Amino acid sequence: MNDFVTIVMPSYKCARFIEESIKSVQAQTYSNWELIVVDDCSNDGTVEIVLDFKKEDDRISLYQNATNSGAAVTRNTALKSAHGRWIAFLDSDDLWEPEKLERQIKFMLENNYAFSYHEYVEIDEQGKELGVHVSGKPHIGKFDMFSCCWPGCLSVMYDASKIGLIQINDVKKNNDTAMWLKVIKKADCHLLPEVLGKYRRRANSITPKPIWQRIWAHYPLFRVAEEMNPIFATFWVIMNVFGNAYKKFRYVKKYTPSI
Repeated sequence: MNDFVTIVMPSYKCARFIEESIKSVQAQTYSNWELIVVDDCSNDGTVEIVLDFKKEDDRISLYQNATNSGAAVTRNTALKSAHGRWIAFLDSDDLWEPEKLERQIKFMLENNYAFSYHEYVEIDEQGKELGVHVSGKPHIGKFDMFSCCWPGCLSVMYDASKIGLIQINDVKKNNDTAMWLKVIKKADCHLLPEVLGKYRRRANSITPKPIWQRIWAHYPLFRVAEEMNPIFATFWVIMNVFGNAYKKFRYVKKYTPSI
């Protein structure tokens, strides 16, 4: 494994954005990586864009689901094909800063961490900064992670030589959180306090908008992904109401974007 990085990128109808996302990977100052794109039956030209990149860069691999299966199954497929010691995640509409991999690997090696995340800002569909800066707790234990999804998917990296293969049950929402709940059982998570990514807010996001739907969407995370009984699953849903409120109040800050 050495210090090879596997980057997991699920894709579904992201033809508008995936080119920019892949280019942000290719622009990394750390070049010892593979990018595994798993497409979930897109019909908008996403696959053709990835194939064009793949022809020019043999570090890029493309897998295609036989049927539309959702992000949980898609990420599981990518992880089973991963060769890297370090596992990182970038959705097909988000972006990394050029030094993301280099800075995060250095941070983890110097501190002997197996699981980490970093800060990021939010952008809109046109790539314009929305003036939202997301940070988090410096040290996250199991209780913290079960109470709130602290890391953004684009910010996570873990050491597969210590964590092993992660696979999750099929949940349609919060499936990235389902992965962190598996990882946190094996290693605490630590914050690299640097902005190294850009999370894209999209109008057609699968994240439900009404607050009661956002709360209820956490139930399958604990009932299905974690296979808890209904009482414990409900308890952790309630804990997430308070945990996410605390995160938003304490660690999500507004700023004025530079023009």
